Amino acid sequence: MPDWSYHPLKKLLLDKISPKTSREFIHKSMSTIASIPGGRHIIGFLGHIKPPLEFQKEMNHMKFPSPIGLSGHIDPNLSGVNAFQELGFGFVEIGPIVLNEPKEQREPKKSESHILFSNYQEKVPLKLAIKKLTKLNIQIPILARIDEQIKRNELDIIVQHLTPFVDGFIGTNGQINSCQEDNLIGLERPFYVSLSTEEIHNKEFKMEEIIQPTCIGGIVVNAPRQTEGSYWYEATNANMCLTKTVKQVKDLYPELRLITSGGVETPEDAYALFRAGADLLMLTDGYVKAGPGLPKRIHERLLYEEVQPIKNQNWFWSFLFGLSILIGGIVALYFAFTSIILPYDETFIGLTRAEILQVNPLILSFMSHDRMALAGTMISGGILYIQLARHGIKHGMHWAKVAFHSAAIVGFLGILLFIGFGYFDWLHGLFWLFLLPIYYFSFKEGKSVKETPYSSHGKNDKAWRYGLYGQLMFIMLGFLIVVGGIVISTIGVSTVFVSTDLSFLCMTPGMLDSINENLIPVIAHDRAGFGSALVSVGLLVLMLSLWGFRKGERWIWNTLAIGALPAFIAGIGTHIYVGYTTFIHLLPVYFLVVLYLLGLVFSYPFLKKK
Repeated sequence: MPDWSYHPLKKLLLDKISPKTSREFIHKSMSTIASIPGGRHIIGFLGHIKPPLEFQKEMNHMKFPSPIGLSGHIDPNLSGVNAFQELGFGFVEIGPIVLNEPKEQREPKKSESHILFSNYQEKVPLKLAIKKLTKLNIQIPILARIDEQIKRNELDIIVQHLTPFVDGFIGTNGQINSCQEDNLIGLERPFYVSLSTEEIHNKEFKMEEIIQPTCIGGIVVNAPRQTEGSYWYEATNANMCLTKTVKQVKDLYPELRLITSGGVETPEDAYALFRAGADLLMLTDGYVKAGPGLPKRIHERLLYEEVQPIKNQNWFWSFLFGLSILIGGIVALYFAFTSIILPYDETFIGLTRAEILQVNPLILSFMSHDRMALAGTMISGGILYIQLARHGIKHGMHWAKVAFHSAAIVGFLGILLFIGFGYFDWLHGLFWLFLLPIYYFSFKEGKSVKETPYSSHGKNDKAWRYGLYGQLMFIMLGFLIVVGGIVISTIGVSTVFVSTDLSFLCMTPGMLDSINENLIPVIAHDRAGFGSALVSVGLLVLMLSLWGFRKGERWIWNTLAIGALPAFIAGIGTHIYVGYTTFIHLLPVYFLVVLYLLGLVFSYPFLKKK
């Protein structure tokens, strides 16, 4: 559930139901998707959120794909653990673990600005934890937090039974001393001491005594809390206080491994903690407020500080590929406005342009409307390819390369749709052969394109929230264009016409066949080719919108604004030009135009303003 779907859904639905119900709905949904065949790839496609290789680190014999983890407060029932590794997290905390089901557990509540966690918070029985962990395919470290109030004999049982399933434990200093005495924990399962900022600042606190045992892997510093009756929430200044504490501890004990829990709502909060010296951090209720995209945004913010000037990649052939499609679209538009059909069309049909006009002039008008729409779509596609080459591939952006080549390959495969009715357009075939070597060199020059995007944007401001709605509009636009293209291609290789087409022509398919049996195949090939072009352009819009939205990326806004215009102008203008203005036929296009305009308006402050 990416941010662009999470926040609209949160406002419309999730905020109106209980925190536990909304939490379980989201976690179970994500976990179900991650569990089905190909589900992990779907999550990756929607978010492109795999942690950059730069953030992999090894600590206490554990390999963390990312320094960002998730606190057990967010998923006490372990409903979403299967999906969290696909959302950019490098590790997950589970717990607090207890031996048996507690007699009293209270769900979290919500106030106007906080999530309230109960002092009798939800806890995870040992059997449930083991049952969940044995079923899950987890490839990131798991840290088990031991409940503070369990008894000595229960602690021994929990540690013994969980050791094969987890990579480390989090507990109090007293619990660690107990385990040390019983020889339950060795270096293979490090124990992290959980401390509050108040404990660390206490004058009687002695860090040397805490970190002395050999089994200690480090400490976990929890963000300061405020109480409200029998509930608590993170203090307003949690990040500032936590950052100050981390810096003080690290200045005194630079080799000490330090994990923070809480105090992060924005990428800037996370950057402050890492700059102060935190080795790892766990997100708590800030993750709920900011949305599932927070780990990805933190990665991009951290990467911004480390990025080196990128040497421009080769992009000539990719640019030439887009330019060729743009020019091809302009040429197709010229023919659609003038002769409409070409000599080889006339040869295949067995009728000249003049003879078709004598039979029914609306036939040529209908063919013109399909060919104009195809030309406009090609021009839009050419602009999108050129922009991806100039601003994405040139600067080494891996996501731009994936978008470029995915759409191009789908576009090439569209030529096979002629099989539906058996008419092969030779000009189309020659253009395909002309593009093929250009695309080959484009694909070859893109092999070195591997850079991860970065961003200086670190706030959850109003522009960002509006940008999410703009992103949602464009994602819907791209998805619906793809669906529309598939539908039109399917019609093109099957029934060819819809009812409004026949009403415009004032003829039935049988009547057209009686004129000439090759007339419908020519019309069908135009329709199928137009549908194929729509699929390709829809994929470009979809992937640009999914992966390209970042604060100040002006070229994304410009690309979507300018790139979509030729297709819309051709799509609506051609119908007006030939007089085919049936409202129900053009309704899908009108709806797409509304999405396009809303997307531009909502995303303008986020993408265009520096």
